[in-house]
Amino acid sequence: MTGKIRSFGSTRDGQEVSAIDLKAGELSATILTYGATLQDIRLAGVPWPLTLGGNSVAAYEGPMRYFGAIAGPVANRIANASVEIGGVTHRLVANGGGRTTLHGGRTGTSQLVWEIDEANSSAVRLSLKLADGHGGFPGERRLTAVFRIAPPSTLVLELHATADRTTIINLANHSYWNLDGAPDTSGQTIRALADRYTPVDDALIPTGAVADVSGTAFDLRAGHTLRNVAAFDHNFCVASDRRPLTPVVELLGRRGVRMSIASTEPGVQIYDGRGIGTGTGPGLSGSPYGPFAGIAIEPQCWPDAPHHAGFPPIFCAPDRPYRQVTEFGFERTTTD
Repeated sequence: MTGKIRSFGSTRDGQEVSAIDLKAGELSATILTYGATLQDIRLAGVPWPLTLGGNSVAAYEGPMRYFGAIAGPVANRIANASVEIGGVTHRLVANGGGRTTLHGGRTGTSQLVWEIDEANSSAVRLSLKLADGHGGFPGERRLTAVFRIAPPSTLVLELHATADRTTIINLANHSYWNLDGAPDTSGQTIRALADRYTPVDDALIPTGAVADVSGTAFDLRAGHTLRNVAAFDHNFCVASDRRPLTPVVELLGRRGVRMSIASTEPGVQIYDGRGIGTGTGPGLSGSPYGPFAGIAIEPQCWPDAPHHAGFPPIFCAPDRPYRQVTEFGFERTTTD
C-alpha cells in the first residue's frame, strides 16, 4: 500500500515540502521531507500530541528550527568550527555564537528538503545527498532516514550514511517530547541508564573530561522529576562505543503515558528545553510553545568527538559506513 503523501507547503525559496502520514497498531505519525522531521506522533486513546511541532514550513524555517528534525551531518557542537581529518584542517560554518558549529551549520540536514524514496502505510524512506564541501565538511555523502511504525506502538528510526572519502557523521533526531499535553514538562520523570556524562564549558563544548554521575544532579539512573529549572544540555554516556540496540532512556508522564527509548548509540544528549520560544506561532495544540515546553532526548555519538581522542570516533569512509537504529516505544500506563 502506498503511504499517504500530501503537500505541506513550500520553503521560502520555493521548494515543495511533503508530509507522509503513517499508521500501524496504536501509533500514528507524520514525517516531513523538510529536515526528515517527525512533525507529529499520536498514541491511540491519548487526545494530545506527544511531541512538539508546527503546521507550516515557515514555523520550521523560523522559531521551530530543529524541532523533530534529523540534525546533521554532525549533530551537536564542534569546537572552533573546524575539524582535522587526515592531517587536513576543514573550516566549518560557525553558527553557534560565532564560536562553534551547531548541528552541521546554517544549512545542515535539518534545513534541507529530503527526497522520498519509497513509502507505504506504516513506513517511509527518505534520502539526501550532500556535496563535497557542503557546510565545510569533506566528501560527497548520501544519507537515508527510515521511519517505521512497528505495532503495537513503537516508532523505529534507522539512519544510514555513506561517503566517497573520509569525513565525519553523527546524526540525531531532535524531537522535543511532552507526554502530558501540558504547557511544560514539569512533573514528568526521566530515567537515563548512564553512569557517566561529559561536563561542558561556557560554549557547551565538552571539556574532555568524562565524569561519574554519582552524587551529582546528572545521576538519572533512578529517575529524576523535571522542574522548570535549567539543568541539562549535556551528553550522557551510555556506552563507550556503538553497540547492539539497548534501552537507554525512559520518560514517564503524569497523565498515563510512558516512552521508552532504545538505541545503538553510545551517547544521549538531554536538553531541558529552557530556550524554547515560538512567539505567537502556535504548536500542534493551537498554543505557542514557551520555555520547558518539551525535552530533547537525542541518541547520538558524544559531541565534539574529533577533538577528544578518548571519545567514540565518528569517522565515516568508503569502507566504514554509518548506521544508527533508535526505537521510541510508547504505552499507556493507565486505562482511565
